[in-house]
Amino acid sequence: MPPRARSAWLRTLGQLVLVLAAGLLLGLALGQVWPALAITALGIVAWHYWRLRRVLMHLTSRQRMPVPSGVGVWNQLESLLREQQDDVRNRKRRLVAMLRAYRAAAAALPDAVVVLERDSQRVLWMNEAATPLLGLHYPNDIGASIVERLQPLQLSHWLASGPQAEPILDVPSPVSPLVRLGLRLIPYSDELWLLVARDVSKIMRLEQMRRDFVANVSHELRTPLTVVHGYLDMLDPEDQPEWAPMLKEMQQQSQRMTQLVEDLLTLSRLEAQDDIEEDAVNMASMLATLRREAEALSQGKHQVTVADEAGVDLLGSTKELHSAFSNLVSNAVRYTPAGGSIHVRFWHDGDGVALSVRDSGFGIPASHLPRLTERFYRVSTSRSRGSGGTGLGLAIVKHVLNLHQGRLQVASEVGQGSLFSCHFGADRILARDPDLHGAPSEQATQDA
Repeated sequence: MPPRARSAWLRTLGQLVLVLAAGLLLGLALGQVWPALAITALGIVAWHYWRLRRVLMHLTSRQRMPVPSGVGVWNQLESLLREQQDDVRNRKRRLVAMLRAYRAAAAALPDAVVVLERDSQRVLWMNEAATPLLGLHYPNDIGASIVERLQPLQLSHWLASGPQAEPILDVPSPVSPLVRLGLRLIPYSDELWLLVARDVSKIMRLEQMRRDFVANVSHELRTPLTVVHGYLDMLDPEDQPEWAPMLKEMQQQSQRMTQLVEDLLTLSRLEAQDDIEEDAVNMASMLATLRREAEALSQGKHQVTVADEAGVDLLGSTKELHSAFSNLVSNAVRYTPAGGSIHVRFWHDGDGVALSVRDSGFGIPASHLPRLTERFYRVSTSRSRGSGGTGLGLAIVKHVLNLHQGRLQVASEVGQGSLFSCHFGADRILARDPDLHGAPSEQATQDA
């Protein structure tokens, strides 16, 4: 027991002993000892009940305990309660100040911040930026469904993904279609989500300027490159044998520049598209074409196999899908040493389907995998340039798959080869018509 509490108990016990002794002496003087002691004890109990009632009244009325006067146990109790009340009040002031500071900081953010209830998806709080960016108004929209308030954005499916919801990079604002928003959903507790909307209009304008610049420059480069390439073809190395190596190098570099320009134009065209013309893609014919391209590029140096395990077709653009699949196949051939293997497989992946290209090439370090689809990103500059690649193939693949609501998955290990898989949802699957396409070709599954 702390010294202060022990001292209070001893003083209180001493007071009780003195009061009882006084009652005993009074009883002896009056000749009524037991009645005097009983009255004295009842008085002591009444006094204690009165002090107890006083404490309870202060606590239940949320009043601050008065400054105690005295040294008894009740005074010590009131002193301790007063100290605890002071601590609680000080802690509450600090918490209120912190809460006001956090709310002021959130209100000052240029991004819209909306707190949502996870189950009902109703708005619990919003900052000031939510009004000009999302069209939400405080306090009218508190408790309203965010899906109903932002109905033009069609967020129900996105919110249903919960923690797996991918950030939306570019959507029009409900307030003005000229304002472009980037949306992100952040679960920060089991019951609450945070919806963050950022104005990306300036970034989108800069991105559009970049795309226009690349497209215009690429288009302007096409004509002079065609002229240069044409004149190089007209030069006969037999007239000047010593020029033969230089002419060959110039032709190779001219062809490489032409391919780079074509890839830039293709990428610019894909970036400018929001949707595609959807047709039935004959996958049996597609796989046969990929096989022929791989064999032509390999020139017998690799073992090429193609397996059609799905037996279905796809809904999409034949031209764009061929561009994506062909890029994966050509990369596999380029980065696989002679004697290696390339395996193309079209298979069922849960409710959807996937086309994968596996090689036994050099492999890719894990640190490079997240950046593979960036424009001009190279794992090894010397190896990529020596193979004739432009560094745009996987960027084209990513954009084609995005237009088909698909995704690219990469798995690789240094020295063990790589696996590139294009995954498509169930809504992209079409039943194959045997009368239209014929039976699956056995040639598409045999070894090269």
